[in-house]
Amino acid sequence: MDPAQPGATGHPTQGATPHPEISAGGAGADPQRTPPGPRRRWRLGPGMIITASFVGPGTITTATVTGSSYGFALLWTVVFSIVATVVLQEMSARLGVVTREGLGEALRTTFAHPVARSALLLLVIAAIGIGGASYAGGDTTGTALGLATLTGLPQPVVVALTGLVVLALLATGSYRTLEALLGLLVVLMSAVFVLTAVLASPDWSALLTGLVVPTIPAGALLSAVALIGTTVVPYNLFLHANLVQEKWSADEPTAAALTEARRDTTVSIAIGGLITVAIMATAAGTLFTEGITAESSAAMAGQLEPVLGPAAPYVFALGLAAAGLTSAIAGPLGAAYAIASTAGWSTSLKSRRFQAIWAVVVVIGVAIALTGIEPVAIIVTAQAANGLLLPVVAVALLIVMNRRGLLGAYRNGVAANVLGALVVTVVIGLGAYQLADLAGLLPS
Repeated sequence: MDPAQPGATGHPTQGATPHPEISAGGAGADPQRTPPGPRRRWRLGPGMIITASFVGPGTITTATVTGSSYGFALLWTVVFSIVATVVLQEMSARLGVVTREGLGEALRTTFAHPVARSALLLLVIAAIGIGGASYAGGDTTGTALGLATLTGLPQPVVVALTGLVVLALLATGSYRTLEALLGLLVVLMSAVFVLTAVLASPDWSALLTGLVVPTIPAGALLSAVALIGTTVVPYNLFLHANLVQEKWSADEPTAAALTEARRDTTVSIAIGGLITVAIMATAAGTLFTEGITAESSAAMAGQLEPVLGPAAPYVFALGLAAAGLTSAIAGPLGAAYAIASTAGWSTSLKSRRFQAIWAVVVVIGVAIALTGIEPVAIIVTAQAANGLLLPVVAVALLIVMNRRGLLGAYRNGVAANVLGALVVTVVIGLGAYQLADLAGLLPS
């Protein structure tokens, strides 16, 4: 629903009375929402934007390098990443549908102490604001590399045009426009990379073994961490809780909206996992078998010529451009939702403050891509902050999702808490490993 229409955002004011059945913790009828109408045709929605966010040039590069270095051995990490992402994103979507609040808003009411609230805001700004701006440079560069190959235009020109396109799309303030475009680009990526994987004729037996049998070859631990880290993204938890409010208005039946949101989340994120598996399988089938290690995603294009012929660079460039553009749009949007909601500002797509946040992120990303500067210090700081933020946000999300007064009958059950605790445990270990690596505490 376009946010300009009544009830599109549905964000309650601070201290607004929750739905009666939520306050009472019961599962009775919802008098504030209209009864179910005629069954409508279901289609993918916010989940595709989440997939568009995490399947970017970074994911393509990581999957390519990992597949060329270790074959199918680390495919299981993709399966774990998808399951973990579905578990956490389902909680985020449920929070948004039931309470009509974003994750930042829920965190501010859950951790009401001024010190805790200030620390959380600083951490979110450091990890998501600075990190998002840094990574936007990579997304913009990835998009420009792909489009430059396809169009023959100089890369600086394509970078500038990409930035203008991203700004224009976000400036529309239309959820429907963003959902449709990003969904289309995800479908395009799926078609390109899955078809390429099939044509590469990988060892299907080894592929299936890699998906279900956890192994970590010597020297592959950091790659395993990277694969998980490119999928389970902190700002997507903020992004999802707000996007579902744009998709499902406040007057829709809660149970029906949740059913659609869960299906959307599971299917969309599984598509993202399929794309990652396809990229790794292609690299394993074409590079690993020949003993060639790719140093970047672009290096794979040349190795695909035996499979795709002279079209190989263009096919791969198309997938890379789609991945870069999706992340270049969804990343700044996620950063804006995270910072605005945590700070207590409006998260309407039409809000000036909200627009200013994503605009700054996009402009910094374009500047990084144009200058070619490697912002090593900023990226290292952002990685360190993300290493801290993901476990913190995951634990905080679990705490929020167990609040009876906030969610009532829709709070976490035993199964959700067990799965969430397992994911959080792995995420904490992941964060600790990432920070230790950045600090140089791990053996080389």
